[in-house]
Amino acid sequence: MHMPVISGLVIACLAMGAAMGSPNRPLLAAESLRYPPAGRGAVVDSHHGTPVADPYRWLETPGPGVSAWVEAQNALSRPWLEGIPAREQLRARLTELWDYEQYGYPWLDAKARVPIRRGDRYFFVEKKGRQDQGVLYWAPGLAAEPRVLVDPNALSADGTASLADFSVSPDGRHVAWAVSDGGTDWDTWQVREVDSGRDLPEKIVDTKFTGVSWERDGRAFYYSRYPPGPEGRGDDQQQVRVYRHVLGTAQAADELVYAVNDHPRHNPYGVVSEDGRWLVLNISYGFAANAIHLRDLNRPEAPVERVFDAWDGLYEFLGALDGRLYFKTTQGAPRGRVIAIQPDQAGPPMPAEIVGQSPLVLHSASLVGGHVIASYLEDARARLRVYRLDGTLRGEIALPGPGTVAGFPDAPEGNETFFAYTDYLTPQALYRYDLAKDEVRPFRRPAVPFDASPFLTEQVFYTSRDGTRVPMFITRRRGLDLDGSHSLLLYGYGGFDIVLTPAYAPAIAAWLERGGIYAVANLRGGGEYGAEWHESGTKTRKQNVFDDFIAAAEWLIDRRYTAPERLAIHGRSNGGLLVGAVLAQRPELFGAALPAVGVLDLLRYHTASANAYAWSSDYGTVEDPEQFSALHDYSPVHNVRPGRCYPPTLVTTADRDDRVVPWHSYKFAAALQYAQACPNPVLLRVETRAGHGAGKPAWMQIEDLADQWAFLVRALGMPDGR
Repeated sequence: MHMPVISGLVIACLAMGAAMGSPNRPLLAAESLRYPPAGRGAVVDSHHGTPVADPYRWLETPGPGVSAWVEAQNALSRPWLEGIPAREQLRARLTELWDYEQYGYPWLDAKARVPIRRGDRYFFVEKKGRQDQGVLYWAPGLAAEPRVLVDPNALSADGTASLADFSVSPDGRHVAWAVSDGGTDWDTWQVREVDSGRDLPEKIVDTKFTGVSWERDGRAFYYSRYPPGPEGRGDDQQQVRVYRHVLGTAQAADELVYAVNDHPRHNPYGVVSEDGRWLVLNISYGFAANAIHLRDLNRPEAPVERVFDAWDGLYEFLGALDGRLYFKTTQGAPRGRVIAIQPDQAGPPMPAEIVGQSPLVLHSASLVGGHVIASYLEDARARLRVYRLDGTLRGEIALPGPGTVAGFPDAPEGNETFFAYTDYLTPQALYRYDLAKDEVRPFRRPAVPFDASPFLTEQVFYTSRDGTRVPMFITRRRGLDLDGSHSLLLYGYGGFDIVLTPAYAPAIAAWLERGGIYAVANLRGGGEYGAEWHESGTKTRKQNVFDDFIAAAEWLIDRRYTAPERLAIHGRSNGGLLVGAVLAQRPELFGAALPAVGVLDLLRYHTASANAYAWSSDYGTVEDPEQFSALHDYSPVHNVRPGRCYPPTLVTTADRDDRVVPWHSYKFAAALQYAQACPNPVLLRVETRAGHGAGKPAWMQIEDLADQWAFLVRALGMPDGR
């Protein structure tokens, strides 16, 4: 039975909430909330003899009924959120905090977030002030005035068209640039002449998650695209294939270069080596291992060579120098190492170890100026070392603090490179590293309207349920009395080998200024301690991730940083799954929850696209009986129970999210609204003209965060929440 009217259940729910939730949680008045009716269908699946009801299956199929239900949910949540006094204050302050120079894009490859040199020209992305989107600039020298090359702010009236990626030809004369419209992962590529600013007539479509790699003469490039589906557009239920595009020709004439025919889910992507000799083919599936195949571009008739094809680790191509190809790999080294092969030697290429495995995790590596620049993680904090190609250590690059670095574009024969540094209280700044002089100098530092001096970041370690030691960063005001009275926002992710390292964000600054504490737990499933740390939070061991997060919450409560009624949890994507899972398992532990664009139906996530099926390297699939049992035990949609009191929850998603499709959030919100047995609100906020998050314009991010932070202010009983 659906519960459409909350106010009629207040007396009964108060008693039930005291029995099943925290008696100290401030229950929010929800007297005007009437949840939109969500019909419960009779769909029942059977997995290995276990019947599983799916009453909200209908929300997976777009149509008038789903659209009307989403509109009704927004019509409920928008006025509720806008009625919080702090909401407008937060929106105004977030707008001010967003007004600074931001370099690179977080969704670009880490090596493309800093200036890149091609020939005698420099290329970089920067978002100035309150611009919605970052602009691609070029300059004929470091001291020259930058010139606008691609300004995506001019591509749409609402700022929702974004620069998704770019690739500069080796001579710096052309740039291939991709646009995402409205947040979709599907890109449209064009080619622009740098000197004239004129676009060539061709367009490349039916692509997502692919880069562009140029031949050395700049006349052609390689990319991966999906075959057309029944409607004539790219079909991401199929595998990509690698194509060669010649400038000045139509996409229809592109040569098919490589396709994987011996596995239905392996996807190839090509990169041309710096010497122009090899097309290095990364065969991708999942997040634990890949393969590397080579095509000799000097002998296109020769068979493709499968140099690393055992799927025994991750291989990342770094570059070519003096006839050798360099790779970062976890093969035989769960914390990472650097190897090299000489592919034109007789017989199968034998890897030579260049940089061996360290006690620290090799997070990234670059081949620059005949050296390997290795970025290590020490308890989720960056350390930089420079190695000669004989494996000897040249030295270490000092950093401004215990934070995060990105950058170091591969330039095997160059002598300069750039990197970015940030931490929770330091906005991202750019640095130039001169290898010949072994000298680091600041290159760009933004001025931000935020005074970080009253705050500090500390790193603590706590023990999870099974005794595992887990690190956590806590950012707070100095001199804070730890008396349990403070509102605290706990963030986590825990998946896909992703590392949560310190990074500045205007939203965190706004939260700190409001008196909040911000904590980030480095959970298993991430890559903070290498492949073993990642794998210990995957498949049938995924519960370790949730146990780590729950233990972080309990540690913060026990140490009096906060109390259950003052503790909020937040996560996006796989982190949305994290929030949904722990919300279902321990609802009494939290005062509010913000699951964003979450993977929330773990029994059907793989049905959305071939890309989603690749997540099975972390989640497993229902086809395997043991993995199904684990998925069924924690899938948020399947584990909320009627009759329980859940904390105030704001579920957020976007209707154009084609990575984690929005029906995950729809089904979870419907299930939670149906199950809720106390007056705490369960709201669904659905953004339009947006996707999973990449390319979201500044104004839309501000509106979204103003709603989420205002929800927390009210849920946690902070000033102006009323």
